[in-house]
Amino acid sequence: MKRILVTGGAGFIGSHLCERLVNDGNDVICLDNFYTGSKENVWHLLGKPNFEIVRHDVCQPYWAEIDEIYNLACPASPIHYQHDPIQTTKTSIFGAYHMLGLARRTKCKILQSSTSEVYGDPSIHPQPESYWGNVNPIGLRSCYDEGKRCAETMFFDYHRQHRVRTKVIRIFNTYGPRMAQKDGRVVSNFIMQALRGEDITIYGDGSQTRSFQYVSDLVEGMISMMATDDDFIGPVNIGNPGEFTMLELAEKVIQLTGSKSNIVFQPLPADDPKMRRPDISLAKEKLDWTPKVPLEEGLKETIAYFKTTMK
Repeated sequence: MKRILVTGGAGFIGSHLCERLVNDGNDVICLDNFYTGSKENVWHLLGKPNFEIVRHDVCQPYWAEIDEIYNLACPASPIHYQHDPIQTTKTSIFGAYHMLGLARRTKCKILQSSTSEVYGDPSIHPQPESYWGNVNPIGLRSCYDEGKRCAETMFFDYHRQHRVRTKVIRIFNTYGPRMAQKDGRVVSNFIMQALRGEDITIYGDGSQTRSFQYVSDLVEGMISMMATDDDFIGPVNIGNPGEFTMLELAEKVIQLTGSKSNIVFQPLPADDPKMRRPDISLAKEKLDWTPKVPLEEGLKETIAYFKTTMK
């Protein structure tokens, strides 16, 4: 049994990771300040002898004796991270700093959940880990993009300077049960609009593309990365290379929900990437990992979840 700390553990992704780690027999500490996370996401784990939840903001230090840290704490939806951009930047940078300090003291492995947003609006497609990105450092999305980029810098410097056992993954668009209804990202937006019979809003002309991975595939990739030898740090893209336009996604959601929603178009937000697709060659080579869940299957599971949460 390992003692594992998951920051942001009550969030959408964090709760699925906590569930998997608990079910594997590990002793899990879920750390969350509930800014975007929810106790409901981990309610089914409460009472298990190998799970505990702690209300804590990673902008402040935290002490525990642990074997591994998964650092997921940070708002990931544009609606949430733009609501308080200074706090978003602080969460990424101070959170990384405090967790790296804890990892240094306990000599444990630590994994940073970085993001495909470090590539910005990419000029290379698909995006390999060697690509340095095309990011606006002063735009509305910069609090998240640059916060995550700086956290990656800190992880590599702590490894080089202090020999901390670091791992870095870059997460591409992920969806699945436990997404918040008002998450603000495209999959949850489209599903909720379709289920309510509202117009489905596409920003831009619908030709911009994204790649969507189901949450269970991401969790498998994270655990596989944590299990690699100490000499492999990353970064590694974890995402589904299947690429879909926003219009294709909207039409698929309408089909699967049986909705009579119409599609309407609105202006594209500032700095919104025109295309996003991971090159996962490195993940295949180093982690023996590829995503397993096709988009239609994952959307069916996610739609079923949202039906149970509608009020």
